[in-house]
Parts: sequence; structure tokens; C-alpha cells
Amino acid sequence: MQETNKILEVKNLIHIYDTGSLKVNAVNDISFHIKEGETFGLVGESGCGKTTTGRMIVKLLDITSGNIEYKGKDIAKIKDKKEQLQFRREVQIIFQDPYASLDPRKKVRDIIGEGLVLHKIAESKSQRYEIVAELLKTVGLNMDFASRYPHEFSGGQRQRVGIARALALNPNMVVCDEPISALDVSIQAQVVNLLKELQKTKKLTYLFIAHDLSMVKYISDRIGVMYKGKLLEVGEAKEVYNNPIHPYTKSLISAIPLPDPYSERERRRMAYVPVPDRTGLKLREVKPNHFVYCDEAGKF
Repeated sequence: MQETNKILEVKNLIHIYDTGSLKVNAVNDISFHIKEGETFGLVGESGCGKTTTGRMIVKLLDITSGNIEYKGKDIAKIKDKKEQLQFRREVQIIFQDPYASLDPRKKVRDIIGEGLVLHKIAESKSQRYEIVAELLKTVGLNMDFASRYPHEFSGGQRQRVGIARALALNPNMVVCDEPISALDVSIQAQVVNLLKELQKTKKLTYLFIAHDLSMVKYISDRIGVMYKGKLLEVGEAKEVYNNPIHPYTKSLISAIPLPDPYSERERRRMAYVPVPDRTGLKLREVKPNHFVYCDEAGKF
């Protein structure tokens, strides 16, 4: 896939949470791009800035500095109402908590169909319900579920409703904000496989945010590793997983449990000892398409 097929480009992105008495640099000068039709995995521990990055991409948070370009257009300059609606149609989000993100007072058909009403996609209520029924079928749910409320579903079913809502407007790109972290392990695989299948059939582009590096490797084409607001390593999924370079990436991979009990007994965790940030550090291409946050001499 050629570089010209970039659907999203993040340049020197910064977000600072300012409470008045305290300023937190949640995202600290990161840059990356996502190609059309690929899955870019963003991985790191809780609080590293992954979700903040995703929310800025879908315009749920303001950008402190830097810019985000979607299809070559700076999203901060999208002010016109018509352009805003078009952007919302093309870029959707699946939230982490499948219960908190669904209105408990609304039935599933109204939750999924809300966007259809706002964007005037369905001409009548019956047409809207037909689209909702088809979406439920797409995500593996019975159309009878449309008349139920979110609390009547399991966690996995609720997340499927969230996926159906994100797909309702036929988007080009979906930000998956830790869509499986609140689910049981057995359900996680089902949801991830569903996302992979939907990507093929609907030609979607994903930003997949998670802290489980093994799951990110399974679904992603490329991976970015974040720590304290910085991108420390970016590369092809198999390359980053099998040949990590940055000590933090090595530490993350060493923490992944192994399915074989004999290998698990021999597994040794690698502790990451952070060092103070210094000048001259930036993402550098140390191998073809493999970038690491280091200085010119390759030191971290």
C-alpha cells in the first residue's frame, strides 16, 4: 500500500489537561499516520494518552497544539455545520465501556437509529427500523433485540450494539477505544473477529486502542507503542512484536502470559526503568518502516 493512501495523519499532536492548579501533558508531541484500509494499533499502559489521542481524532477533545489531517484536511478547520456532519458520518468511535456509552432510557433500535435521524438517512420510521434490523444482523444479534434496553444484554452483546451504532452511518474510519477491555476473555475473541470480518466486508480503516499487546498484534497491521504521552516505537505489527527495540516495548511483551505452562514457568518479566527525557530524542527510522524514539546514536 502506497504512502499516498494515507487517510489520517497526526502531526506533532499535544493535549494538555488544565485544571487550573495542575497541568497534565497527556499527549506530548506525537506523529503517526494511518493508511486507508489498515488497522493501526495504539498500545500502552493505562494513562499513557491513548484514549485522549483517539478522542481528539473524532473531535471529542480539542487539540492543544499540532494538527490532525483527515483525507488531507485539517479537522480543526472543519467549522461549517455541513462539513461537521460529513466528518461525523465518515469517522465514528466505539467506546470502551459498552454500558456507560449506551443510553439506558432508550431501546436499542433508537440508540442505533439516532444517527440515521440526525443525518436524515432514513426517510421514515419503518425504513429506519429496517436499517437497524440489518445492522443487528450484521453484528450477530437477533432483530428481536431491537425492542430491548441495554441492561437486558450481556457485556458482549452491548458492545455489539455499540459496533452497530458506529456502523449505522457507513463510516470510512472507526476509532476502537479499548472495545474489548471490559469483556470476558472468551467474548474478546468474538468481538475482535467480528471487527476483522467487518473490516473486510465494509472496507473500514481502524485505529485500535488497547493495552493488550497480544490482541493488538492479532488485529493490527502496524503498531504504535505509547508511554507517558510519547510514541516510543512504531512499526509493522509482527516486526514490533517479534523484534522490539525500545526497552519499554520489550517490557510490555515480556508481561504477556504464555499459553504453554512449561514456557510460562520459564518466562521472565523485564522491568522498565524510565530515564529522564532529554533533548535530541525523536522517532527515528532504525530499520525499514521501524521507528524508535531515540537520539542520533540510537540511545533511548
